[in-house]
Amino acid sequence: MFDEAGGVVGVDGVVRPLRSSGRQGRGAGRRLAAALLVLPVLGALVLVLGPAGTAPVQAASACSGRLVKTVTFSTGSLRVYKSRAYACAVTVARKPGARRAMKVSLQPRGGRAVVDSGRFTKLAGPVTVHALNRCVRATGSVGSSSGSTGWILC
Repeated sequence: MFDEAGGVVGVDGVVRPLRSSGRQGRGAGRRLAAALLVLPVLGALVLVLGPAGTAPVQAASACSGRLVKTVTFSTGSLRVYKSRAYACAVTVARKPGARRAMKVSLQPRGGRAVVDSGRFTKLAGPVTVHALNRCVRATGSVGSSSGSTGWILC
C-alpha cells in the first residue's frame, strides 16, 4: 500500500520511502504520468475507429466482385456481381421485415441454374456460378413480384 507522501506502508505498519535506482532521475515520474495519460486516449481511439486490420463491411450483399446489373421491381431488387471467373446474384427485399417468399436464380449458358429460395426477411442468395467466358441469366423474386436480366456478360 502507498501513503500520501509516496512511501510504501510495510506489513509492520512502518512507512518506508520508495527507493529509486540510479538509472531513474526526475523524469521517470513525468514519463510514467505521460504514459498513464496516453493509454486512455489510445483506448478511446480503438473504440471509435475500430481495431486495425479489419475489413470494411459490405452493405446488403454477400457477393464479391463488381456490381454489373441491378434490376428493380416493386418489392425488391436483383443484383448481379462479376469477379474474374465467377458471377454472383442476390435478391434484396425493398422493405426488410417479416419472412416472405424470396427466390434468386443464376444460370450460366449451357449449364444448370443455381437457385436459392425460401422464406427470408431481407436477402435471398448469394448464388454463384463459374462464368469465365460464358453468358449468364439471373432472375429474382420477392413475394409475387419478380425481375429478370436476360442473357448478360456475353
